[in-house]
Amino acid sequence: MKRIALMFVGAAFALSIAATAQAAEKFAYVDLSRTFAEYYKTKDYEKSLTDKENSYTAERDKKVGEVKALQDKINLLSEKEKAEKKTDFENKVKTLQEFDTQKQMDLRKEYNEKTKEIFKDIEEAVKQYAEKEGYVMVFNDRVLVYQVKSMDITDKVINIINKGQKK
Repeated sequence: MKRIALMFVGAAFALSIAATAQAAEKFAYVDLSRTFAEYYKTKDYEKSLTDKENSYTAERDKKVGEVKALQDKINLLSEKEKAEKKTDFENKVKTLQEFDTQKQMDLRKEYNEKTKEIFKDIEEAVKQYAEKEGYVMVFNDRVLVYQVKSMDITDKVINIINKGQKK
């Protein structure tokens, strides 16, 4: 009987130590959307992407203008001449479609690569801060139903990732 009582006391002691250790662990959360939006690399990349999109749009508009001009020209021709120019027109339309598809794929691929790079930077900053401050877990705020503002480390993470910004 003494053994059983001693085992219960030992188990209770072990549980109380585990509970105390667990209570000392630190948790936090980060607003990833805000961190992403306020990161200087995000802003720089958005400007770069906008410039590329504008360049692409200008080039595309030029090609669309050429296709429309050829279409207008063909409409004025006789049936025999229209048949001769049809292949040229179809080739221009096909080239425009291929150009459009390729540019959209290129922009999408670049966007995905940059977004991945930015999230890696954010993840590294969170990890760096968490290790320095002794946090055992840092959550994305979107997975939390309720959070206490005092556990929000978003501003601190934003400060870390924006330290490397060239002014």
